[in-house]
Parts: sequence; C-alpha cells; structure tokens
Amino acid sequence: MTGTTGSETALTRLSLSLAPALAVLPAVSLALLGAAILFRQQLPMQVLATAALAVLIAYSALRILLSRHRTLTDQALSAIVSVLAQDQSPGFLTSADGEVLHENPAARAQFGRIGPGGLSAAFGDLLANPGGTLRRMRGRVANNGAASEDIVTPRGPARLSVHRMDSGDLLWRFDEIATPEGAPAAGEVALLTVGRSDSILFMNGAARRLVGGRPKSLGAIFDALPLRPGEVHQMRTEQGEVAVRVAEVGQLGGRRELMLLPEPLQLASGSRRDETTMLDTLPVPLLLIDRDGGIEAANPPAQELLGPDCQAGVPLASLLEGLGRSISDWLAEAAAGREPVHSEFLRLSSPEREVYVQVTLKNTVLDGRPRLLAVLSDATELKTLEAQFVQSQKMQAIGQLAGGVAHDFNNLLTAISGHCDLLLLRHDPGDPDYSELIQINQNANRAASLVGQLLAFSRKQTLRPELLDLRDTLSDLTHLLNRLVGEKTTLSVTHDPLLRPIRADKRQLEQVIMNLVVNARDAMPEGGEIRVETETLRLSEPMRRDRAEVPAGEYVSVKVVDTGDGIPPDKLTKVFEPFFTTKRVGEGTGLGLSTAYGIVKQTGGFIFVDSDIGKGSCFTLLFPVHDISRAEAAEGSARRVRPERLRHHYAEGVVLLVEDEAPVRAFASQALRMRGYTVLEAESAEDALQTLADGDLQVDLFVTDVVMPGMDGPSWVRKALETRPDTGVVFVSGYAEESFAEGQPRIPNSVFLPKPFSLTQLTDTVQRQLH
Repeated sequence: MTGTTGSETALTRLSLSLAPALAVLPAVSLALLGAAILFRQQLPMQVLATAALAVLIAYSALRILLSRHRTLTDQALSAIVSVLAQDQSPGFLTSADGEVLHENPAARAQFGRIGPGGLSAAFGDLLANPGGTLRRMRGRVANNGAASEDIVTPRGPARLSVHRMDSGDLLWRFDEIATPEGAPAAGEVALLTVGRSDSILFMNGAARRLVGGRPKSLGAIFDALPLRPGEVHQMRTEQGEVAVRVAEVGQLGGRRELMLLPEPLQLASGSRRDETTMLDTLPVPLLLIDRDGGIEAANPPAQELLGPDCQAGVPLASLLEGLGRSISDWLAEAAAGREPVHSEFLRLSSPEREVYVQVTLKNTVLDGRPRLLAVLSDATELKTLEAQFVQSQKMQAIGQLAGGVAHDFNNLLTAISGHCDLLLLRHDPGDPDYSELIQINQNANRAASLVGQLLAFSRKQTLRPELLDLRDTLSDLTHLLNRLVGEKTTLSVTHDPLLRPIRADKRQLEQVIMNLVVNARDAMPEGGEIRVETETLRLSEPMRRDRAEVPAGEYVSVKVVDTGDGIPPDKLTKVFEPFFTTKRVGEGTGLGLSTAYGIVKQTGGFIFVDSDIGKGSCFTLLFPVHDISRAEAAEGSARRVRPERLRHHYAEGVVLLVEDEAPVRAFASQALRMRGYTVLEAESAEDALQTLADGDLQVDLFVTDVVMPGMDGPSWVRKALETRPDTGVVFVSGYAEESFAEGQPRIPNSVFLPKPFSLTQLTDTVQRQLH
C-alpha cells in the first residue's frame, strides 16, 4: 500500500535532503561563469568554466531527483486514496506529527471534516484521553512500524490501528467491533477518568446513566475515599446505593482510568456463552473459578498474562504457586464464604519466565451457582522492586557488621605490621630473626587482604582505581591461573585485538578473575576446559537483564566459560548472595562470588551468569570503557614517580597525631620521629583541640583517625581549621573512605590513608602533604 520500494524511498529521501541546494546552485554557476570571463589567462578561465559546468550538471541532476520524488509521492498518495475510498471503516492519512492529510468517505460520514485539532478532536467524544492514546500509539509505531489498541467507547468496543508508511506518514484505521448476540454491550460498563484531586474528568454514557448526572468529583458519589482498585465500594445512584467493584484500567500523567463493576456480577442470561462473552468484553484479566479450583472461563487479558495453558478445565494450582498452603485450600476457603481480606501475590509456575500475579477473590453467583471471580494484575515489577529492596537491606546489614569487624582488625593489623616494619629497620637480612620478621609481615598483609574480601561483597572497601589494559592484566595473571587450575584442566585466554582501556583497581580485579576461575575449576572435578575471553562491546540502547539495566555505551566484556556441570535454575539467582555455596561443608565459604559481585559493582560494572545443566556456565563481566586525557596520564605518572623520589628524604615539620588506639599511635609517632618530624600526640579530638588552644604553637600537619569516641576526626578538623586554615590533613581509618566522605563537603588540602598502612606509606603520605 505504500506505493514505493525501499530503493525508491532512499532515493527520494536523498533528493529531499539536497533540495535546499536548488535555491543557490544557479547563482553559484553564474558567479563562476562571470569570474571565468574576467580572467584573461587561459588556465584559470578553463578551471572556472569547468566548475560552472559541473555546478549546472549537479543542478540538473537535483531537478531530476525532485521531479522523480514528486511523481512517486503523487503515485503513492493516489494508490492510498483509492484503497481508502473502498474501505467501509473510517481511515485517515496523517503526517508523523499528527496533521491529517486525507480521510476516506467512511471517516467523513462518521466524524465529519477534520478541523485544526486533528484526530484528537475527532475522537474527543469516543475516548476519555484521546491525546494520550494517540501519543502512546505513535510512540509504539515509531519502534515497531505498526500498533493497534482495543478501546471501549460509548457506542461499544472498537479497535484503533496505525501503520507507518515508507514516506514517514501514518495510516490510521478505526473499526467498531460488533457485540455478539445475547452479550451485554461494552458501553454498559461504567468508565471514569479521574484526576489527581479526585475530580472526574470524563464519564462515558453508561457511567452517566448509572449515576443519573455528571458530578464533578468522586466525593459526590462515593462516601469512602480514596477508591482502592480491586475492592468493593458503595456508590450513590438514582436507584439508591449500589455496591460496585473498582478496577483500574490504566494510569497516565496523574490520570486514572477506572471501571465500575456491579456487585454481585449479574449476567443478562444464565448460559455459559453469556459468562464467557461478559468476561471477554472487559479489559482487565478476569477468571471464573469453580469451588474445586478449576478454571471455568478466562478472558483474553488473563490468557495473555498467565500464558497459553490458561484454559477452561485447567486447575488454577497448576498455573500459579507461592502460598504457604496449597492454592486449592485457599480457593476452597474463599468459596466457603471466608474471602481473603487482602490480595495474594502468586508466582507463575512456568520456568520460562518470571511473572508475579496479584490475585483478588470475590464470591459471586452466576447461572444460579456460586463461583469465584478472580481479578488479576501483573505484579512482576512490584515484586522485582521488593526483591531489590530486601537484597539491599540484607547487604546493608552485612556491610555494617563487616565494617565494624574490619575497623577493629585493621587497627590490630596496623599495629602488628607497623611495629614489624620498625624491627626490620634494626635487623639486617643476615640476622637470625630477620626471616621470622618477614613471615610476620607477610602474614599481616595476608590478613589485611582477607579483611578486604570481607568488605568487598558489602561494597565498602576502598578501591585504588587506575587505567588498565586487560590484556596486560590477564597476561601477568596467566601464570598464577595455570597453577590454580591444575593439570587436569586446560586454560585458554583470548583477547580482542582492539580492546579499550578501563579504570579499575588492579588488585581487586585480579581477585575477581581468580575467584571465577577457581569456581570454574571446582565445577569440573574430572577436568575440562576454561576459557577467558575479552572483547569490546557497543550498546546502542540500554540492555535490561537479570533485574539490572545496562546503559547504552561502550564496554569491555570479560567472559569466564567452563564445561562443568552447570548451575541448577533454582540456584542461579542466589549465587551472588553472601555465604551461599553449592559446595560441600569445608570446601567453600560462599564469599567468592559475592566478593566478585561487590568489587564489580563498586567499580561501576556489571556481572551476569548463564548456565546449562551438563554443559557448563559462563560468567560475563562488563566494565565501562575509560577514555584517559593527557592531564590524567601526566598526573598518574607523577604519582607513580614521586613517592620513590621522596622515600628516603629526611624532613622537618610539626605533626599533630590524633589516634585513640595506643599501639597504632605508638607506631605512627615513632615512625614519623625517625624521619625527623616533631610529633605531638593526642588520644582524642578533645585533647587535640586543647593542644591547639595555645596560639603560639606552630603545627604543620594533622594526622588523625576518623572514627573515635566523642568527636570524630572530620568534626574536630573543621573546627581547628577555623583558626589554622592553611594546615594540611591526613585522615586514617580502618573503615572505607566512602563511609565518612559521602554526604559531607570535602575538607581542603586533605588526603585519606586507609588502615592497615606500612611505615613507608605513612611517611610518604605525610611528606607529600607537607611538600
């Protein structure tokens, strides 16, 4: 019906885009010819004349293209008009922005000539919100090329459909659906459109006849407000009070479209065909259920929600699950007259898709027999948000516990490793005690790494991001990975030759890769193959997966693929939860994947898992590509070089050290004094402020713990900087930097040094802040 082929459409679009050039090309050609005449030298004259001829040829070609475009457009429009003229249903041809270009005779007979308001004005008497409906359909047709929507009008049910032409114009068709004989007309269903302040914006004919007028607000016809979808409310009508069940059909821009269903639901006659027909005319998912829990009738919205197995004669318990007791007992109790006060949230039994359904039951009498009427609504998005909230609450609680434990451990480890560093300064490698001191130092570092893992899955560890090329990172890690997987397992690493850089903490990223490879090895006790693959991905639009949305952009993907036993579907959604493991007792802690999840999320990336039983699993990591500037590269290079230059520099200055843990304070003060600094010690913020009360005292730097009894570090530092604004600050803490930095203004000229820190890290940080 479009009248043009794809190649013709491309041709006409090209000619349209070049059409503005027609206005200037003749003038350009004349100007070139005039310039050629003015030149007396032969070569410039020939060049200008040739250019003028080329412009004239381009002008002629454009005229031919535009002429062909007009011809094709006229032919296409004539074909469309001739087809619409024979159609018995109203049809409209509009531009992409809604301007009516043509309407067929059937449309003119029903709607008259379309005025400036376009289709919105034409459908004003048929739809509660014609503008919203048309905008919604134009949005769908822009993505899919076509759209249709079943609507309820005062005259009965109808279907509005639209198709996009190759030219970009829209072809609309309005079909009224004949009501089957013996069924109540859809117009007999009362429809309301309600605004934010319960004002009634629209009432169809059935609603006006039921109420006996046109009230302005819900308060004029309902005593109990607000109206709750799925519940029964008493409504004032011309015949007195009537019990109606409220169903919410849609919601857009603060407007609610409500349907009022009389209670109990009565049909015009008692035949089974009448029951099914009545359900089919309603746009909300509805089921008729017998006393034994079997489905007697299901309307199309219910079948679309529950799937193709939702048919008459099928037990509801075979489609839904989720109650603590059996669904059959729940339905039998409702049928006996003890209706549930609240709706129930059930899960679709089908393993192919995760769908949650909110079910409201109501006793009714149809064909002289008691039945259950079930009103359904899709609650998948609500349950998804609930699951995310529960997970965040659980991770927050574990994170608080981990943070407290890590703080105490980091203080102990700082004291142990710090005093070990002091002893190593007084022992040569040939001393008998030197090797024991090295062992203490190495094990203290291992303990610090374990504390970091404890914080990783709660996403509260302090990361030190840097620019990474994953090809180099994995190359450095391959030797260790080969030792981890053993002789039975083959490890292969492949890279995208055009892999882009990312910004991440190298040590933490290596831990993620090792955790995934070790899990893959454990899934193949008899050996197998592990593949680590990297590639660059570009997402042109956001990707939704596993309750997460990956924004559009460029990413680096890392896949760890194994050929093991796979993960069962019921456990696939739990693998990233802390302490969840499928291994036997003593073979795993359940922290590996949760640690990986925490590190990846804190880095700004995403992690997904796919698995087939008997075929293996694939863990996919996505990290945003990072484009580094020259300034960042220079700054990073300076940071790498500067500590080595300052490491053995003997410095001077006065340092105020504030630390409530005596062993840590003793180590830090001794380390700073060894480098030549004058150290003033304070065991609390109050002692530090009292020391600074002496105005003649010169202090060059504050080194303070963050979390202390009484006033914390940032609070006393802000107060001290009021009288000493040029003093530098070094904050130290066993907590992550984000635990106190978020939500507070940054203190100028301050840096953060996480515990545990070594002697060299402390002195180098102090030296950088002073110089």
